[in-house]
Amino acid sequence: MPLSSLAPAVLLAAAAIALLRPGRRPQLIPLIAEGTALAALALCLAGAARFAFLGVGQGGGHDGSLVRLDVVTALVAPTVAFIGWVVVRYSRTYMDGTTREGWFHALMLMVLGLVLLQVQAGSLALLVPALAAIGLVLRQLLLFFPDRAPARRAATKFTLVWGAGDVALIMATGLLWLAYGTMDIATIEAAARLAPLPPAAEGAAGLLVLAALLKTAAFPLHGWLTEVMEAPTPVSALLHAGIINSGGLLLIRLAWLVQASPGAMAALVMLGGFTALFGALVMLTQSAVKTALAWSTVAQMGFMLLQCGLGLWPVAMLHILAHSLYKAHAFLSSGGAIRAVQATRRPGPVATPGVGAVIRAFGLALALYSLAAVGFTLLAGPKSPQALALGLILVSGVAYLVAQGLADAAPRALTQRTLVASTAVTLSYFGLQALAVHAAGGTLPAPPVAGALEWALIGLTVTSFCGVAVAQALFPHWAHHPAAAGLRVHIANGFYLNAALDRLIGGFRTVRS
Repeated sequence: MPLSSLAPAVLLAAAAIALLRPGRRPQLIPLIAEGTALAALALCLAGAARFAFLGVGQGGGHDGSLVRLDVVTALVAPTVAFIGWVVVRYSRTYMDGTTREGWFHALMLMVLGLVLLQVQAGSLALLVPALAAIGLVLRQLLLFFPDRAPARRAATKFTLVWGAGDVALIMATGLLWLAYGTMDIATIEAAARLAPLPPAAEGAAGLLVLAALLKTAAFPLHGWLTEVMEAPTPVSALLHAGIINSGGLLLIRLAWLVQASPGAMAALVMLGGFTALFGALVMLTQSAVKTALAWSTVAQMGFMLLQCGLGLWPVAMLHILAHSLYKAHAFLSSGGAIRAVQATRRPGPVATPGVGAVIRAFGLALALYSLAAVGFTLLAGPKSPQALALGLILVSGVAYLVAQGLADAAPRALTQRTLVASTAVTLSYFGLQALAVHAAGGTLPAPPVAGALEWALIGLTVTSFCGVAVAQALFPHWAHHPAAAGLRVHIANGFYLNAALDRLIGGFRTVRS
């Protein structure tokens, strides 16, 4: 048994101790919580080191074991434990003196232990209850200030969406039992690799995608994720940096099964890509730092689902790790974000690029990307169409950055900085992609051979993202039009989808005393 499998037990035991003193300033409980989180991190690092030096079987897992040690566990578990330790340490000061302080530390240890249990689960018999328990504990954290009406609305919506994901996952588990007679993930993976999916497994793949969409707050049931700021900041940090990744990890765990279903992959591309574009669009209109970060998470989770749908599983795993670290830091440091921006040295005003500058920027970015693609192909071998398409989406973002520096009124320093940053981003994409594929070591499937459906999805994805990038670069030219001002209000409110869900669940209902 790997040492990392002991981490959840240690955390849950410490949570039980914290429950004995649920009130204000519970003596040594905050110190015990931090020490336990640090011990969990040490156990996860030991498990990762064991895997790195010894490995575990040819398939990277233990057939028939409730606990699984493979490359996904070795990378994700230490990341979750590290973020958990940072958040728990932050909570010692942030929650000092609050009512039910001990109760808060107990809940944080519980949810951290359950997330680590889910990350290491080798069987659906353990993974499904762990995900359901995460939802129950997180609801209590969202209701830590129960007198706040927005907190109650967010908790109600979260429970409905997360619970619906649990139901879909339970149904998928039942279908997989009918198809393969087992709930062991390694056995299901092996069967999906060797033969076409039976009808029951095909249905299970669709339900797994549905569960992942619900648990990653994908469009249109994303509203609860933008309201969890009513909970304490450490809860937001742990939720956006760790818990929200559960849907993506579920797909990566059963990647061989999901990729064997073209319909499931197409759904991930279309819904994930739309969620990414929608979340990014709304994020740009937000004035509050934490609300913008929440919409950023919606967009990032959608992009991660898109990567899964394209069959770029190692890149999706890398995205989860990078987003977790970035988003935890962003939430915990959000209090000083405005001061940090004000103190940043700027080379000059951001000039508005014209049509000519945008065309030059896209041409330069495409040339830079082509050179990098050729170079890495010669060094590391040919890239799949899906990987090249994802790079083209990156080019659209790089082109927007370059356009600011190529504007006629842009100072020379700004031009130089954008060109250097664009080159670094492009090279980093190929380098990190190669690193992620090497780290996966065949544990995760390669992208599927591109057929008519795959090429259609690739074309739709690249066209959509590049079109949005061009519109964003030219937006300053028509941003002051009255129609644009009205549209901005609708976008800032997410086209009122969240308000519609509030009305549906009675979230705006008032109680007369």
